[in-house]
Amino acid sequence: MAKEVYQKIISNKKEGKKSIAVLIDPDKVTEESCKNVVSLANDHGVDFIIVGGSLMTSANLHTTVACVKENTQLPLILFPGNNLYLDHNADALLFLSLISGRNPDLLIGQHIAVAPILKNSALECMPTGYILIDGGKPTTVSYISNTTPIPAEKEDIAACTAIAGELLGMKLIFMDAGSGALTEISPKMIHLVSKSIDIPLIIGGGINTIDKVNKAFEAGADVVVIGSQIEKNHDFIQELSKIKKS
Repeated sequence: MAKEVYQKIISNKKEGKKSIAVLIDPDKVTEESCKNVVSLANDHGVDFIIVGGSLMTSANLHTTVACVKENTQLPLILFPGNNLYLDHNADALLFLSLISGRNPDLLIGQHIAVAPILKNSALECMPTGYILIDGGKPTTVSYISNTTPIPAEKEDIAACTAIAGELLGMKLIFMDAGSGALTEISPKMIHLVSKSIDIPLIIGGGINTIDKVNKAFEAGADVVVIGSQIEKNHDFIQELSKIKKS
């Protein structure tokens, strides 16, 4: 099975390149808005498209994946809220283990159920240690996962959790404050976690300004995930292009 998406993440990290991913939630887009987001991503140096979310309330997953694949050559990565969140037309899958929580179903249970399917799939599976950080308010992912996020000021706990994920064989660490977070993950926490691990670090949640993107990268993030902000504010994606070129 090809490892092209992971290799791109690794290559960018080794070369010191900043990677930007755009998250598209199938429950929150129409076909038109999906095309708009993908078009903006194509035009402004985005590296990856991530499709997914913590809760699936519609049947839009497959149509969203199809829309993305039809309108871009950018790698499409699935961000699954559960083991039903699967589309084999995607390029890769974040095989998430919620290592910040103590819910066995999201540590290994869901994985066992879908493992035989993924083993025989062309999807590139990327084992990912998923760490929830308190973003200032309860989020869908914390409620659905029945787990408590790591407090925003507990940088040492986040670092130790990330180290444990790496030693367990995770290939990526994804720290997330959650969709709609009031506060993003602090540069202090990002910096400590980044220098504590050798694998790529993905940061998401609450990153809705250029200043926050810059601070995340400067602190050590390898990939920054942004959401619908690029469609709401076209100046935002244009400024992101400048970051990529700097």
